[in-house]
Amino acid sequence: MYKVLLVDFDSSSSLEMLQHMSEWNRIEFEMDAYANSSADAIDFLDRNHFSLILISMNGSHNDGLYLCDYIRQKSRVPIVLIGGSNDFQLARKALYYQVSDYLPDPVSSVELTSSLLAVKAELDCAIDKNKALSWTPTEKESQSQPNIIEKVKEYVDEALHQNITLKEISNSLHFNCSYLGQKFKFQENMTFNEYLLQQRMEKAKLLLENTDMKVYEIANEIGYTEMDWFYKKFKAYTGVSANEYRKMFFITA
Repeated sequence: MYKVLLVDFDSSSSLEMLQHMSEWNRIEFEMDAYANSSADAIDFLDRNHFSLILISMNGSHNDGLYLCDYIRQKSRVPIVLIGGSNDFQLARKALYYQVSDYLPDPVSSVELTSSLLAVKAELDCAIDKNKALSWTPTEKESQSQPNIIEKVKEYVDEALHQNITLKEISNSLHFNCSYLGQKFKFQENMTFNEYLLQQRMEKAKLLLENTDMKVYEIANEIGYTEMDWFYKKFKAYTGVSANEYRKMFFITA
């Protein structure tokens, strides 16, 4: 059986396809995983082996094309796009990513079956020629999601006093910035910038509570060179100014 990853940004649009699973099995395709977002799809791709990526374009053409771009940076695995508008520019972009087929709405079961048979012939031929034509995670991609995100968080902790950007971290870890940002948000339920602000503000609170460092020294310690910006961020985060916060915890001997 050839394993399939179905990516559907609009979950209702996959119902008709799922009804034809028996036909898929007959031609040796097996629905192995289902994702309803690019982040979920990337997570599945980094952990599993797939012979076909089936992407429903209903709901988000941009997300579908972004995923095609991500896949093509790493693999020649067959991609079939289904649904979406019958738009020349969209079809042109699909061709750029060398998709195996693009079936705009309305998609019939006959069209889908015919497309799958063509992909199967391509896969069979690749096997006969001992040619890899699938998504197989590399060792780096196979590492668990928490591992790479923990590395990002460690980087933040060690460089909190510096001007930190996700792009710099991505470059140092040899990851695509957009990809890493999606992975981070998927695991932490917040963006990288939200996490960075949280870590800076929590450290500022800790220093205000437990040291006699001046406020500008604390601001520098957590990467702020503009005091007005620090004051604004701190008050937005805690509801009080830095000086007011310190008074709340200052205990005279």
